[in-house]
Amino acid sequence: MTETALIVGAGDSLGAALARRFAREGLHVVATRRRGNLDGLTAQIRDAGGQVTGLHSDARDEEAVKQLVAQAESIGPIAACVFNVGGNVRFPVAETTARVYRKVWEMCALAGFLIGREVSASMLERGRGTILFTGATASLRGNAGYAAFAGGKHALRALAESMARELGPRGIHVGHVIIDGLIDNPETKKLFPDIFETRGQDGILRPDDIAEAYWQLHAQPRNAWTFEQDLRPFKEPW
Repeated sequence: MTETALIVGAGDSLGAALARRFAREGLHVVATRRRGNLDGLTAQIRDAGGQVTGLHSDARDEEAVKQLVAQAESIGPIAACVFNVGGNVRFPVAETTARVYRKVWEMCALAGFLIGREVSASMLERGRGTILFTGATASLRGNAGYAAFAGGKHALRALAESMARELGPRGIHVGHVIIDGLIDNPETKKLFPDIFETRGQDGILRPDDIAEAYWQLHAQPRNAWTFEQDLRPFKEPW
């Protein structure tokens, strides 16, 4: 039976690159996002000879997550799951409403917990599998204007570390990837044109190169697992 790779947060940039990369290895990719068109991504994967199912699902909704994981498992056992939901917002703390803070926490932390819990339950029955969480600079340090985002990403990292310690000895590889820098996509290019111009082609993270790192984490032998990996362009200060 073909194994599946569940990509949660299969947007137009990194999420799409992750879906393409795992599909290239013969896994049936279940690519999900809350809203937005998935037709272009699924067509790309199929045109390249891959297998893919595109679904819309809200990872903050417990029942929706249960249905999503059950549907992915019905296609084939989930060998890898990537939680790639964003949530990056910037507001001065005095202007951060409770609604904004709650929504960011739900996207970063609650959704990560729900996906991690449901996917790991299936993987534990088989004693193997990989769960990878996408982090950010804000996973390690807060900054002015990022109280909500840093709070959510700190919580996601704590979840990932707790799961890794609990599930690793039972055969489940849990990893956390810190993306420390701008990712090359139209939105970031529009927001930070000066950085794109001054840093050049290798000064911005490329989605396909990030996706390669995720695949390598999944492919690691279990005698040499990595919990946390940070990725940044060579010009990125840190």
